[in-house]
Order: sequence, then structure tokens, then C-alpha cells
Amino acid sequence: MLKMKRISETYDMRVFTDAGDYFGDVEETILTQTKIFGWKVRATKNSFLNKVLGSAKGVIVPHQLVKSIGDIMIISKTAIPSYKNDEE
Repeated sequence: MLKMKRISETYDMRVFTDAGDYFGDVEETILTQTKIFGWKVRATKNSFLNKVLGSAKGVIVPHQLVKSIGDIMIISKTAIPSYKNDEE
């Protein structure tokens, strides 16, 4: 059964990866005229995102990477930014 949620109910919702890591909190929704384009996720104090990004405030997660929205939001682990050092 499909449950509908208002976008306003998703603000400050906790975001987890499908691997179980706490990713951050939803800050904003990015909309086009007819659909959701993405989610702006804020890096919070104890989040995995804060450890990866350091001083950055957050990331934009495309809506295609969202797997489920209920009491929490679950996203694909491919949304985790990875930085590789090309100088090695």
C-alpha cells in the first residue's frame, strides 16, 4: 500500500544509508514544476557525512537514490561522496 507524505513532514528527518550509517538530516527539498528533483541533506554533528566532508555543510542527494521515506529516510549508499587522491 502506498502511503503519501507531505514534503513539510520530511524537514529535519533523519537520513540513513541502506548500509545502516547515519547520513544527516533533511534540510530542504529541491522541486521542479511537477516532481521532486533532490534533497538537501545537512551534515550534523555525529553523522557520517560530517566525517567525510569536514567543513562543508551538506550535500544534495538526487531523488533517484532515495529508497524509502517513512519515519526516517533511507538512501542508497552510492550517495556517499568519495574523494580519491589522484597524486598517488
